[in-house]
Amino acid sequence: MRTNQTTTVLFITGAFVHHSCWDAWRTYFEGKGYTTLAPPWPHKEGSAEMLRNSHPNADIAANRLAPLTEYYAGIAKGLPEKPILVGHSIGGLIVQLLLQRGLGAAGVAIHSVPPQGIITFKFSFLKAGWGPLGFFTATSKSFMMSFHQWKYAFTNGMDCDAQKDAYYQYAIPESKLIVRDTITSAAHVDFKQPHAPLLLTSGTTDHTIPASLNYANYRKYAKGQSVTDYKAFEGRNHFVLGQATWKEDADYIIAWLEKL
Repeated sequence: MRTNQTTTVLFITGAFVHHSCWDAWRTYFEGKGYTTLAPPWPHKEGSAEMLRNSHPNADIAANRLAPLTEYYAGIAKGLPEKPILVGHSIGGLIVQLLLQRGLGAAGVAIHSVPPQGIITFKFSFLKAGWGPLGFFTATSKSFMMSFHQWKYAFTNGMDCDAQKDAYYQYAIPESKLIVRDTITSAAHVDFKQPHAPLLLTSGTTDHTIPASLNYANYRKYAKGQSVTDYKAFEGRNHFVLGQATWKEDADYIIAWLEKL
């Protein structure tokens, strides 16, 4: 049974990618009877190509985590029912932050950036994150991931043509500040606080958010009394939403939701 009979799914996009990354997921969930929405981040309303051509984009560069969380909180509050929150990467972190505020009937954090205080020194994590953090560069300018960086951080293990197609379809400029905010109090979660059911998923080949980091995130909730589950998927990289295996992941999530 769907939790509290909720049928609205709010998809929350992560950093560096266009919100159209959810298009196939939306169609699939709607085919299962859900109502869906996947609003773009502020200042990211145009096409991926248009946004790339706008780089460096001062408006995108000014995006911060706390206002972005409030933006999605406002959308959730404006719906006729508490939505099911499904987010990827920073979107997964926002899912956790919104559940803290009682704004979701359930949450799914896909390859989530972890809340404040959870970190790893794994080389792939440090390598993938160094460029986006933009140390020693102006934060007034947006960060645009190069194709070389994209191949390592998002689409590692995929065929080169598929990597290129994904890059030109989805890659967009990002705020360096919002990436840095993920290690500040703007990303704080009280793991002992009761929350709606939460599923955290990870991928064994994700360079940007290693599975071990998602598992550490899950373990932080272990002492709480709320439903918190974890699933590691074999062979998923950070482009998990667009990999050939995405329907398997979506089916698992739908089955988890309908058991609540």
